[in-house]
Amino acid sequence: MYHVPSPPQVTPCSPAAPCAQGHFCDEHFGLCLPTRPEGHYCRHDPHCAPGLVWGAAGPLMPLSVPPGARCQRDEECGPGGCCARQHGERVCQQRLALAQSCHVPPGGLAFSINQVCPCQAGLVCRPSVPSRE
Repeated sequence: MYHVPSPPQVTPCSPAAPCAQGHFCDEHFGLCLPTRPEGHYCRHDPHCAPGLVWGAAGPLMPLSVPPGARCQRDEECGPGGCCARQHGERVCQQRLALAQSCHVPPGGLAFSINQVCPCQAGLVCRPSVPSRE
């Protein structure tokens, strides 16, 4: 007689009923699934095993990440950077330096897709006076 293995236990989940440790809630199907190990694809950081980030799951980036790298908070981008949206994705960008053009975006859809970092410490945006040439 052959033993047929039983299918893996699937647990329903929701924001009100989170999954057990080592699992994440697939919100589309409302099911708890195991977190993805290193080298496997995942769509969001919570889908990856602890210490890994989304994409092809790999080790977490160092605290100070280079410009253009994904981020969640300004602190991750180091003292000369900020975490702002670029094409809708939060990435590290350099703070504005002396004489760089700066502005306060009007808000709305354009601001939610592309954001501007504030000026470097000690600098402020101010209206420019057109040169008289």
